[in-house]
Amino acid sequence: MTTKKLNIIPLADRVVIKPLVDEKSSKTASGIFIPDTVSKEKPEQGIVIAVGEGRTTNDGKIIPIKVNVGDTVLFAKYGPDEVKINGEEYYILSESGILAIIL
Repeated sequence: MTTKKLNIIPLADRVVIKPLVDEKSSKTASGIFIPDTVSKEKPEQGIVIAVGEGRTTNDGKIIPIKVNVGDTVLFAKYGPDEVKINGEEYYILSESGILAIIL
């Protein structure tokens, strides 16, 4: 997967994620295509595209984010904010909304 450079920098402990969409889920085993208008669950996996510098503590120290650009992550289903940048769909969420890094 190639990633384009985005003109967006997330603030604090926020992360920009490109959702992974399972292409096979839009086609049934018998070959019938299901249109996008049919209600689908939001994807819960994505690729980290950009990260903020980290969370600031009360005493001014910055706690760096533990995920890196390019990591594949599992995130909370209803946690992210959906945004469109250059016609592409991305999610922005706090690092606490990321459940795991997929190796």
